[in-house]
Amino acid sequence: MSADTFPGLTCREVASLIGKVSTGMEYPDEPSMLAAAARAALSSAVEPGDTDAALLVRSLGPLPTLRAVIGDTSPQSVRVALSDAGSPALPPIDRLRDALDRWRGRLPRAPLHAPLERAARIGARLLTPEHPAWPTALDSLELGAPLTLWVRGDPARLARLSRSIALVGARAATGYGEHVALESAAGLSDRGFAIVSGGAYGVDAAAHRAALSSGQVTVAFLAGGVDRLYPAGNDDLLQRIARTGLLLAELPPGSTPTRWRFLMRNRLIAAAGNATVVVEAGARSGSLNTAGHAAQLGRPLGAVPGPITSPASAGCHRLIREYGATCVTGPDEMAELAEPLGAHLGVEESGGAA
Repeated sequence: MSADTFPGLTCREVASLIGKVSTGMEYPDEPSMLAAAARAALSSAVEPGDTDAALLVRSLGPLPTLRAVIGDTSPQSVRVALSDAGSPALPPIDRLRDALDRWRGRLPRAPLHAPLERAARIGARLLTPEHPAWPTALDSLELGAPLTLWVRGDPARLARLSRSIALVGARAATGYGEHVALESAAGLSDRGFAIVSGGAYGVDAAAHRAALSSGQVTVAFLAGGVDRLYPAGNDDLLQRIARTGLLLAELPPGSTPTRWRFLMRNRLIAAAGNATVVVEAGARSGSLNTAGHAAQLGRPLGAVPGPITSPASAGCHRLIREYGATCVTGPDEMAELAEPLGAHLGVEESGGAA
């Protein structure tokens, strides 16, 4: 490799920076560290779910993609490179031109490695597909998979995602919705499931709190950076999750949550869990977006019924009636949804008490 393979840094400097954001989950070799650094820089310029960026990174590699973005590489040259690399798709020149302009306009004015330095300051870690601990369930998103994951919490807990359930629902939950979320998350935690949600008010918060009270790992996917705890009213809860569970985000530290980023965050929740359960949702609840992602991925989807007179459960009833969601009424049925073969043996199989 050349002495300056990452723009502005030597390999030794890259290794030092990556080392600061991978404590306890070191990258296996120099190429993986360079790829991780390139992905970190790109994550500042690429919005979640940008399939054009994912195509370039997958076909050309993270570092060549970064060089194409920061340089004067023409869209014609990028298209030729994609063709030479055997890319499964060749976007039109106009689309590539728009994408390059979009990414170049969003690159930070600070050095490209600024996201790594900021993550190191707050104690966050960087995880990319080049790392053995990468949660492979996210790869089911294909070109919609995130370029990076920024992590707060012990990275060893990532292994718990292999047996997890996403519990989601309305922010403006009723007492019924919060009660069901609490009971469900507690029961699933007792059965050895990690609880995945979005850290929002209402159902999300109730599910996270129940998992924390049960001593189980809970994972919150954030729509901004892992240092932008939102909503502010859940700051204490999210801080607790960072200490004993995991806060995960695909955008680098400092990134602001937006409506689009919330919607795209939902695909990560759906992909991470073995199953998704909508606990309570009105006709326009954002949790229906998460349910849609789960259905597209072929993940098991459940919905909890509510009073037929309650508008707060209209979304759940529609999922059951029109979208084939399984009607679930408690932790046993939710566990069976996620592990249809022997869900009742989950605690024994995971090494816990019967």
